Amino acid sequence: MASMLCSLALFVCIVCFSALIPQASPAPFLFPEAQSTVLPDPSTFFAPKLLSTPLPTNSFFQNFVLKNGDQPEYIHPYTIKSSNSSLSIAYPSFSYTSTIISTAPFEPDLTISASKTNTGKAPNNNDHHVISDFNDLSVTLDFPSSNLRFFLVRGSPFLTGFLYRPSALTISTAHTIISSSPASGSKTKFIIKLDNNQTWLIYTSIPTDLSDSGPSTITFKAFSGIIRFAVIPDPDPKSEAILDHFSSCYPVSGAAVLQNINTLTYKWEKEGGDLLMLAHPLHIKLLSNATVLQDFRYKSIDGDLVGVVGDSWMLASKPIPVTWNSVRGVQKDSFPEIISALRRDVDALSSTEASTTSSYFYGKLVARAARLAVIANEVACPDAIPAIRTFLAEKIEPWLDGSFSGNGFLHDKKWGGLVTKQGLTDQGADFGFGVYADHHYHLGYFIYGISVLAKIDPAWGQKYKSQAYSLVEDFLNKDERSNPNYPRLRSFDLYKLHSWAGGLTEFADGRNQESTSEAVNAYYAAALMGKAYKDAQLEATGSLLTALEIQAAQMWWHVREGGENRIYPEPFAKENRVVGVLWATKRDTGLWFATAEAKEIRLGIQMLPVLPVTEVLFSDAGYANELVSWALPALNRTEVTEGWKGFVYALQGIYDTQGALKQIRSLNNFDDGNSRSNIFWWIHSHSR
Repeated sequence: MASMLCSLALFVCIVCFSALIPQASPAPFLFPEAQSTVLPDPSTFFAPKLLSTPLPTNSFFQNFVLKNGDQPEYIHPYTIKSSNSSLSIAYPSFSYTSTIISTAPFEPDLTISASKTNTGKAPNNNDHHVISDFNDLSVTLDFPSSNLRFFLVRGSPFLTGFLYRPSALTISTAHTIISSSPASGSKTKFIIKLDNNQTWLIYTSIPTDLSDSGPSTITFKAFSGIIRFAVIPDPDPKSEAILDHFSSCYPVSGAAVLQNINTLTYKWEKEGGDLLMLAHPLHIKLLSNATVLQDFRYKSIDGDLVGVVGDSWMLASKPIPVTWNSVRGVQKDSFPEIISALRRDVDALSSTEASTTSSYFYGKLVARAARLAVIANEVACPDAIPAIRTFLAEKIEPWLDGSFSGNGFLHDKKWGGLVTKQGLTDQGADFGFGVYADHHYHLGYFIYGISVLAKIDPAWGQKYKSQAYSLVEDFLNKDERSNPNYPRLRSFDLYKLHSWAGGLTEFADGRNQESTSEAVNAYYAAALMGKAYKDAQLEATGSLLTALEIQAAQMWWHVREGGENRIYPEPFAKENRVVGVLWATKRDTGLWFATAEAKEIRLGIQMLPVLPVTEVLFSDAGYANELVSWALPALNRTEVTEGWKGFVYALQGIYDTQGALKQIRSLNNFDDGNSRSNIFWWIHSHSR
């Protein structure tokens, strides 16, 4: 008996002790690994230490790592261009017409280069820059052959360089230098006046001297330390005094922290005293308890950039309702018309064959069917749901288990992310998904369908949970601790507070995004997936990014001629109510697939897919009225299709329910991601 008791005690101790040992979490699911023939090699421009982790594919500095790395990027308030062993900076000007807002072609106001180091070693072709570090708000560029490092921090009025060995520094310009001299009594501040009416200030961390100057070049004697450059933004002497006051404090990096469902915090690593940064208009709208220098402003294509003092900002966004059902609710007397359309749409599912192998159009087909299930639940038509459940499972599972014929998801280890079979050898396939374009668009549709199916069939949801998370974390991975196979927030820009869609393609105008509503759908769907799986963190992250994407869309894509959100000047604001494609340094009225005259498509691409969260995106009924009034005349064109008309009438439903219903009832066809049920549900949710 004693030995039995001892054995039992030993067993209990072992069990209890093992319970105290942290159990390793299962490795995240990975789709089959594949080698792409169209992806660029990241090893050219990223430091070796960074190549072992997933790399950004839609970042603000993407041009610096593509092809020759010599296309400019807009790092507010300057455009920055790297070429060989030098870095050029320009304070850009902008031109405005009724069809486009563009940044002037890059012309270097200053080009900075240092004398090259002779190491005695064989040449290693290292004249180009190397990215040694990057974060949400910053990127560090090294020029190893010149002992130069640049801390490129977004929103800094200063460009900060670091000479880590004594070197002579040459500053040249595409303009003519009118004068260059030390500030009165100083050997650490220098003033350069150019013939384009710009005045640049140069600050050094140690005393130094100009050794030479010419009509377009000045040279500093060899020194090591910090050197900073800033253009004086206006003639007001106070602006120069502010730059002087904050010149000794410089940021080396900046990161964003997603605090909770409605708060984002910026934190900068700095050296020196008080930090001066610049906030764009959406920052100013969201900033809480900040010291704002209202009269210290730089121009930008995104609106005035305003000075803010502090090495930490808190951006507080209003929480938005992330709900399965309509925000306003649907009155019961509207149920019959919706249910009639619903039964018709559900019956059609049995004969619906997925004729497309495109990840984008297939995702839309899945999400369209998922909407029917949610609508059926809201209008008390539960008998329609089993057929939808069967359809969703049959259509989604082949993409999750790899059995879909003609396409499928694969894993690229080189950059760290999903690609498609078609995109492995064709960078144009799936709208560039294989080169990391539009990931949040395509995957957002799949995630919506998966979320709905996991809600109505929890057992199915658990069976495919690991694959579902692999899809959502491709574009919504918070950090390496969440999933080490994907980069952080692939598409979302934590400084601009919206997404980019361009992927690994070099563009002279920087990153771009066309459809804000599809971006909203991606983060909204992720939040719903959090609800379906009872994952509070995923729900909070998805909700926060949904709210920010919506506010950015309202700020920069929704064009108002007047009012407090007026960003764009005449004549652009007079002739347009919505931007087509928004680029880092350009605002275009045309679309990738349609001209500026196709106003119904320009409206529709900023509205689809129609969801409960669309209510928040178009919360301003007055603006919705303006947008519809602007687009309606375009419907008289002979080439207009009913699918795009449906979105115009859907938006009309926000402020004119009966008029919109009359128009919708006359339509026979809808967009491939939309349905008669969905439009009736939407308009009736506005009936009061």
